[in-house]
Amino acid sequence: MMTTERKNYPHLAQPVGPYVQAVRHDGLLFLSGLTALGSSAQGRSVAEQLGAICQAIASVARSESTDLNSLVKVTLFVTNLGFVRELRAAWNEHLGDCSAMSSFVKIGKLLSPDVLVEVEAVLALP
Repeated sequence: MMTTERKNYPHLAQPVGPYVQAVRHDGLLFLSGLTALGSSAQGRSVAEQLGAICQAIASVARSESTDLNSLVKVTLFVTNLGFVRELRAAWNEHLGDCSAMSSFVKIGKLLSPDVLVEVEAVLALP
């Protein structure tokens, strides 16, 4: 029987709405709504924001007894496609050889004017 577990992580900024940070289902962990909001990177460059988000994903992976090599898929939502080069450089800096599938999606705006990128991620769990 497959189980679904909804999770929040105490080391991440807690949700302010009726949602959770992650859902674990059938060996996969789905993360959504990851931004730099509430972190020291809030309002800073898109690269710094993605760095903070990568650190959050890494901390979640550690708490699930895995690492960033378990990333299967990431989706980056950005307000400006001009950020792509900067985001790729930041991704390589923080995640190196991690070669998850990825998508960039341009949207009109995000939760706050201080937020330039939002990430969804899927990790395969041990």
